[in-house]
Amino acid sequence: MARPKTSLDPNSASELALFLDMIMAERGAASHTVDAYARDISDFLAFLATKKTGGLEASADQVRAYLEVLAGRGLAATSRARKLSAIRQFFRFLLNEGLRKDDPTSAIDSPKRGRPLPKILSLAEVETLIGTAKEACALGLEGGARLRAFRLNALLETLYASGLRVSELVALPRNVLAVDDRVLTIKGKGGRERLVPLNEAARKALSAYLVVLSEEPERSASPFLFPTRGGQHMTRQRLGQELKALALAAGLDPSRVSPHVLRHAFASHLLERGADLRTVQQLLGHADISTTQIYTHVIEERLRRLVVEHHPLAKAQLTKPR
Repeated sequence: MARPKTSLDPNSASELALFLDMIMAERGAASHTVDAYARDISDFLAFLATKKTGGLEASADQVRAYLEVLAGRGLAATSRARKLSAIRQFFRFLLNEGLRKDDPTSAIDSPKRGRPLPKILSLAEVETLIGTAKEACALGLEGGARLRAFRLNALLETLYASGLRVSELVALPRNVLAVDDRVLTIKGKGGRERLVPLNEAARKALSAYLVVLSEEPERSASPFLFPTRGGQHMTRQRLGQELKALALAAGLDPSRVSPHVLRHAFASHLLERGADLRTVQQLLGHADISTTQIYTHVIEERLRRLVVEHHPLAKAQLTKPR
């Protein structure tokens, strides 16, 4: 992988290069993750250079000063917290390698941030979307319009049945169903593999789509399950556009519908119906269960809202006795 171009001094550039080598070799970080670390830490090291110091000598006060600079740039607390997380890992690496004797970030609190709850759709709304997609397949369309209808139906059923990331879904290989059409083998973030089962509805939608796809020789020769006319896989943006058009046809607000929202709906609906958190974590491909736990907060918030809106005493007003 090419090193990021920086204007850092040789010592800082060397420290950064060693750190990036570590997260690639030991953590199996994806290229875009490595690039993000490189940008965040390069910016921090460039700030230190203006203070005539570097990663091996930086103090906690200088880290705090950098966070204040970020706030002055207008960065949100979430962005500042992400950058601080990268800087922490950089200093811990220097400490573990014996290049520093301390970690100046150990006493620094992360910028306070409220974690937004994922946006989801109700079960009825998902059923409306799927029903609208199925209706399009039954309209007797021809050519490209027919293929797009069957493809979107298959994509939607597969997405809601599996909770795949949109990048995983659109890039599925053509032979992913060859061994067993009841389960998908997914290679997710960091190269981690997981098995994701498919329900009967998704399998039928995929089977019907493949029949229509086989009528398009130019596309069916592609190694991807959801190819474009040029043989490449469908883009995330294109799927997002088609889902919003489907939402409009279904009478739903298009701004509330996206591939990621359907992934959230998959997880939340499973937990609502008694699935355990660890199973949902494995299905979603989360490395850390704390990422999956956000869906329990979604359910708690929905229950709270239900009580507030419908409990007979929630909105009762006390009246003064006559």
